[in-house]
Amino acid sequence: MELHMHSHHFARRMPDWRAAVIGGCVAGAVFLVLEILAMWAIGQSPWGPPRMIAAIVLGRDALAQPATFAAGVMLAALIVHFVLAIVFAIILAVIMAPFSLDSSVGMASLAGGLFGVAVYLVNFYGMTAFFPWFAEARGWVSFICHIVFGLVAADMYLRLERKEAEAGGTGAATG
Repeated sequence: MELHMHSHHFARRMPDWRAAVIGGCVAGAVFLVLEILAMWAIGQSPWGPPRMIAAIVLGRDALAQPATFAAGVMLAALIVHFVLAIVFAIILAVIMAPFSLDSSVGMASLAGGLFGVAVYLVNFYGMTAFFPWFAEARGWVSFICHIVFGLVAADMYLRLERKEAEAGGTGAATG
């Protein structure tokens, strides 16, 4: 019996951009639903987090209004949210591919979970210098939602990823 160990050293390997974009969209949708449901479950307005996201492009005025549904604010929030979700998923894919972190579900999940923690720290501790209103959203709900985002993005990437031979459409199978 032969034991195969996957090496996680750097190898020049491009990510599958399509898988990363789709993974970002799916992870972004899961994140959004989870956060809205969690806000509702703990008795807070589910429209508060989207207003904070919309304020990135609309300015602080989006926060001055009550945390209720507003179509323009929600549209801005959705656009910003999904653009960021796709960008973060692409960054994750750029990390996963060259280090073969997509070699198994366990490794992809570990990478995704840790990436979610890193995104949470950047968003809620680093970016508060530019968007201070995110400091008030620090907490376990956002932390868990970011971990789930990373897990879903990594696992979707793993499931959708076309390996080099498939992606290129050429090349003989090697054994």
